[in-house]
Amino acid sequence: MTKKLFVKTYGCQMNVYDSARMADVLAPLGYAPADGPEQADMVILNTCHIREKAAEKVFSELGRLKRLKAERDGAMIIAVAGCVAQAEGEEILRRAPFVDIVLGPQTYHRLPEMVAQAARAGGAVLDTEFPPEPKFDFLPGPQAGGAAAFLSVQEGCDKFCSFCVVPYTRGGEYSRPAAAVIDEARRLVDQGVVELTLLGQNVNAWHGEDGWGFGRLIRALAEIDGLKRIRYTTSHPRDMQDDLIAAHAEIDKLMPFLHLPVQSGSNRMLEAMNRRHDRDTYLRLVERLKAARPDLALSSDFIVGFPGETEADFADSLDLVRQVGFVQTYSFKYSARPGTPAAGLPNQIPEPVKEARLAELQDLLNEQTRRFNTACIGRVMPVLLDRPGRHPGQLIGRSPYMQSVHVDDIAARLGQVVDLRITELYPNSLAAVPADAERMRA
Repeated sequence: MTKKLFVKTYGCQMNVYDSARMADVLAPLGYAPADGPEQADMVILNTCHIREKAAEKVFSELGRLKRLKAERDGAMIIAVAGCVAQAEGEEILRRAPFVDIVLGPQTYHRLPEMVAQAARAGGAVLDTEFPPEPKFDFLPGPQAGGAAAFLSVQEGCDKFCSFCVVPYTRGGEYSRPAAAVIDEARRLVDQGVVELTLLGQNVNAWHGEDGWGFGRLIRALAEIDGLKRIRYTTSHPRDMQDDLIAAHAEIDKLMPFLHLPVQSGSNRMLEAMNRRHDRDTYLRLVERLKAARPDLALSSDFIVGFPGETEADFADSLDLVRQVGFVQTYSFKYSARPGTPAAGLPNQIPEPVKEARLAELQDLLNEQTRRFNTACIGRVMPVLLDRPGRHPGQLIGRSPYMQSVHVDDIAARLGQVVDLRITELYPNSLAAVPADAERMRA
């Protein structure tokens, strides 16, 4: 009998990948996707612990699920996965004893066993240990859901930034073997995938057992027939090696868009954050990347209001933004994560100051994004059409720079990469026409 599974995903692309693989793991048990928790026999909350009040958002959602489960006389399995589960598993079971399964991000390959155990014992299952075996060795083959797919190649972090919980929730850095990555990529391409985004907490820290670096892995993937685009995220400035920079110059399939988090433009703050790079190192790296690929565009992450941040430190961040010119960014107020070194630092910044600084930074970042998008008007870009639009005959795709682009009445199919001329700028997207539309009309 078919059962219904609903997975709610919080946070990063790695969690999106993990959610898809959890669905793959449960498919042999008869679970098919549900549109919402109301129709589901099993609900998984795949959580993220990076941002403020992450745990409280999970408990709020669990309150709604508790009512749904009661309405069905308990005939619903509720599981909490991901980083909040890893960090606060016992607290989840204490505050929400109706939860059936709590599992960390390294153990979801054991989900079928947990489901069976919960059914047999009639009590909660807690599995947040870091197992000795890599979970990837026990997962079924990937199932593509469209023309673009995520592929996890690296997991965990050894950097220990003072504000971050990832080393504690995801564990140390682990690189999947090159052969396994290439095999999964080929399987996805055989299912119609034309764009792969390689994932990792520090994805460019990936290394093969035989001396391969991340640049060489990208070169190997670029040789797969049918694969047209390669992206990767999230990278760390310390792991941007020479061969990877060269790959940006030499591999046409590697998109000219790079997410390279800096967090702050102040050397004093970067040292307090334990980022292990300084401002000048980051700026020199940007220069090298743009020299290798002149059409490269950058996005980044920023934290404002880190403990001890002065007006001069904040001004350094604004100055770095002006020097680099980012096309997309993620910026946040600092929020203390329990168990991290920064949580206990003195000179915590008052919330009104953090809010004012964030607003000023975001105004500058939004203006840079708008300026870049405006400059795209009139350009011809290869756009991967990957989903239908709201209007009949409309298709939506992604430019090389991850911009959302919509086009009407085009003789193309989903999954194709089509040259489009950008014609208009909207608040959250670009409008385009086929590049040869004028010639065809003539």
